[in-house]
Amino acid sequence: MPTSLPDIDPVVLLPFAKPFDGSEWIFEPKYDGFRGLLYSSATGCEIRSTPGHRGERFADLRRRLADVLAGREAILDGQIVALDRSGKPAFRDLLHGRGRLAFAAFDLLWLDGADLRAVPLADRKQRLAGLLPADTAPLYKVFTLQEHGHALHEAARRLELEGTVAKRTADGYGTETIWYVVRNPAYRQPELAQLERARWRTRVSSPTPGPDA
Repeated sequence: MPTSLPDIDPVVLLPFAKPFDGSEWIFEPKYDGFRGLLYSSATGCEIRSTPGHRGERFADLRRRLADVLAGREAILDGQIVALDRSGKPAFRDLLHGRGRLAFAAFDLLWLDGADLRAVPLADRKQRLAGLLPADTAPLYKVFTLQEHGHALHEAARRLELEGTVAKRTADGYGTETIWYVVRNPAYRQPELAQLERARWRTRVSSPTPGPDA
């Protein structure tokens, strides 16, 4: 398993009350799954989840991801998801070991010896697209839309997804980075709500001014 790559703390999502638009922002759907950093090297893949676990239960998924990345040295941020028959993430299936396991990547933090955390998000997205020019199961890129947060949030609502995430295109990746999550109020999965409450008990975050919305 990768041992020489840096141990990175993932950016924490901060709740925001309502969707907004902004030319300096990109927006992504919020999938229901387990957040994790995917570490890839010539020795294989490892998934480090936000509580610090190594994702041992996803051994088969890690082997399949290693086949896709073919030994590239990389760190990707994303979500472990279970896809139902329609291709939509289903958190209940993930909890109960059903569905097709996949890793939905939304950021690239390290590539072939280069630390990309100081690189603007827009450029990291381009490098992620270069690393993964086509979606190859079980590794997928999360859809991204610039500026139009309201439109994407409405689409997420219609698809019964958890919500959307807003990120500044010029930001790097670190402890000062702010990502906002806007929840879909119609989304209901009790198992997910319980898990999120357990995660947030271990975190303390200070109030941060949000974007003009």
